[in-house]
Amino acid sequence: MAEGARQLVEVDGRRLRLTNLDKVMYPETGMTKGEVISYYAEIAPVMVPLVAGRPVTRKRWVHGVGTADAPETAFFEKNLAEHAPEWVRRGIQHHSDGDKAYPIAGDRATLVWLAQQAALELHVPQWRFDARGEPAGPDRMVFDLDPGEGMGLAECAEVARHVRALLEGMGLEAIPVTSGSKGIHLYAALDGSQTSDQVSAVAHELARALEADHPELIVSSMRKTLRTGRVLIDWSQNNGKKTTIAPYSLRGRSRPTVAAPRTWHELEAPDLRQLEASDVLARVAESGDPMGTFTEHSHAGPLSAYLSMRTSGATPEPMPASAWGQVSGGPPSGSGPRFVIQEHHARRLHYDLRLERDGVMKSWAVPKGVPETSGTNHLAVQTEDHPMEYATFEGTIPRGEYGAGSMTIWDTGVYAAEKWRDDEIIIDLDGQAGGPLGGPARLALIRTDGQGEKSSWLLHRMKDQAPGAARAAAAASADGGAGDLDARPPATGAPRPAGRVGPISQRPMLATAASLGMLTGEEWALEWKWDGIRVLARVEAGGMRLLSRNGVDITARYPDLASLPSVVRGDAVVDGEIVALDTDGRPDFGRLQRRMNLTKPREIERVAASVPVRLLLFDVLEVDGRPVTDEPYRQRRARLAGLMRMKRGVPVEVPAPATGTPEEALAESRRLGLEGIVAKRPDSPYRPGARSSDWLKHKLTLTQEVVIGGYRRGAGTRTGRIRSLLVGIPGDRGLEYAGRVGSGLGELALERLLAALRPLEQAESPFVEVPAADMSDAVWVRPELVGEIELSDWTSTGVARHPRWRGLRPDKAPAEVERET
Repeated sequence: MAEGARQLVEVDGRRLRLTNLDKVMYPETGMTKGEVISYYAEIAPVMVPLVAGRPVTRKRWVHGVGTADAPETAFFEKNLAEHAPEWVRRGIQHHSDGDKAYPIAGDRATLVWLAQQAALELHVPQWRFDARGEPAGPDRMVFDLDPGEGMGLAECAEVARHVRALLEGMGLEAIPVTSGSKGIHLYAALDGSQTSDQVSAVAHELARALEADHPELIVSSMRKTLRTGRVLIDWSQNNGKKTTIAPYSLRGRSRPTVAAPRTWHELEAPDLRQLEASDVLARVAESGDPMGTFTEHSHAGPLSAYLSMRTSGATPEPMPASAWGQVSGGPPSGSGPRFVIQEHHARRLHYDLRLERDGVMKSWAVPKGVPETSGTNHLAVQTEDHPMEYATFEGTIPRGEYGAGSMTIWDTGVYAAEKWRDDEIIIDLDGQAGGPLGGPARLALIRTDGQGEKSSWLLHRMKDQAPGAARAAAAASADGGAGDLDARPPATGAPRPAGRVGPISQRPMLATAASLGMLTGEEWALEWKWDGIRVLARVEAGGMRLLSRNGVDITARYPDLASLPSVVRGDAVVDGEIVALDTDGRPDFGRLQRRMNLTKPREIERVAASVPVRLLLFDVLEVDGRPVTDEPYRQRRARLAGLMRMKRGVPVEVPAPATGTPEEALAESRRLGLEGIVAKRPDSPYRPGARSSDWLKHKLTLTQEVVIGGYRRGAGTRTGRIRSLLVGIPGDRGLEYAGRVGSGLGELALERLLAALRPLEQAESPFVEVPAADMSDAVWVRPELVGEIELSDWTSTGVARHPRWRGLRPDKAPAEVERET
């Protein structure tokens, strides 16, 4: 994307515009602004609980960080600009020069917006705003261990162990964070009952005590002349007016280092170093969050009020393990943000309206329920946030417990937020078919008195109802937050039932991986390599059938391709690739993943609106019932061109071939951001189902299809979920182990994988051999699912180096997987 280009995206239901995604922010590594935004979006589930509720001071590098020899200028920003999106939460701090509004990064969308502002570093205090919007007592103590001249991380780690021992004697658990700069930060959770001044005084005394015990190693004075050859214990950042770089924040240094939470075991390593963004993402995906217990023990999360009102075991209501809910904010069901209206027979009958937002269910008690017409307004009183699990809760709350009485679901479904402000909310509800809402309902909530819990609102049913609006917006949310909102055509009709179209008995011809040297000295017909899924399509008497590479009928999954018969002259069987394009018109396999595994018509309809696909054709096998596979490639290609009559608005095309030499075509493929090239011998026949050297493929990135043979159990924020996948490649002796993959697994992908793998669990390992370190907590599965990874190289033992998950490949069978060379 050229600098200045703009892209409108949706992140967990929030719309924002991204610009200059290709601008290089870290010249030494080439990390772009788009990759900075991607980092903050991916790290959000573990970072949000550590910054939520706190005012964020930003350090911005609008032109990138520059180089070590020529650094770019940065500036601190406190006040939130007026043009900030209205959904960004604000907190007011009182300064001597007047009040200032700070952003509060309580959700993933706000982190993404801050990254869009080139705010590489996020700094926060040790306190949060309370329910009245005033600074609460600090909920953590921090020590900044800063090495003086001649000292390094090893000495900081030694000092950290001394601080840890002293804190343990006080009943406090310390968690280390390598700062991403020179030193180490130590955090200890507090209960919030003390003031910042009191915590600062204690921290100062601890630092002075350690200096007295280890004067040759530690200094507690801020005087720079005393720091040479010693490590400063900076206790001053506990002052209520000071801030510290937030855990998981990037640093504005020559390389994209991160303030990275670590384990105490890691601090023992002789090669201890600062971690970069890619390291941190891979570690969190593989091993979870070292600050997970710190977060879980915090009582300042959005569900803290809910938890304080209930006793686990005394009520059947869901009791989340953490006060933070689902901090990524993404709809866990994949079908859009949910709503539920519950009929609550407490002391008095009332109805509870709950809307999924920011990882919790925002809740209102409505004594008279939803108005049936626009002529009446009903009172709604905001209550405490409820956990996401409450969306399906029905039961009886025992007498003596908060909210005692029976509760049943009155209506439920998905909704779209047309407007969401602190004092006005407009939503389109899409409830159950034939449900009591009486079809889609457009409602407005208008705050009339108070703030937060117990504030009073009017609930109004609007005249201009918008049927289907919630369905459309649900599709946008189900897309996971990375789709282009400027061009979302609806599905084009429905395909003719495949049962009326003849079967496809052939399988696609396959290409063999090749080096560039294998393409020299011979004439080749060159094509671009598309990052999608192979399909054969039969067009017959106005109908069509789509078949995946492994013979699965996928016609119903792609209703947007139903217009294929309108651009094919006569009947034919054609070969091509289904792709999903990004905003620059390049195939994006990640976007296509959102379509590939859907089977339910309603889900397909929703996601098709936000992730449209195209069919790119490059060969033909039959024309009017007659096979043409024995004809040479060049002749078949001419037939294909004659068969097609392109029409505006039909997502089918025959792409122009690549031109020039293989070297020139590969360079052009790289420039265009494509996957590589395919070289075909002009006189070669079509060999259905065969992998032939008549077709050679050369990829710019190394990808590999793999078979899932197991997974490792998650820890920390991924407890009860997948920590990493154990994958292999079929070989002569059986399934050969190819390594574990944790990077690249998003929240929605993890949920789908776990649901798909649980029915396949078995007692024995399907691999020929697995390293002992990867067997200790492994869950083995039958090797039936195929996926795809991207990797930097292979180790000498045949294990993938730095693998990253690309997605499941339901179009491929395990027997088809072979090692790419």
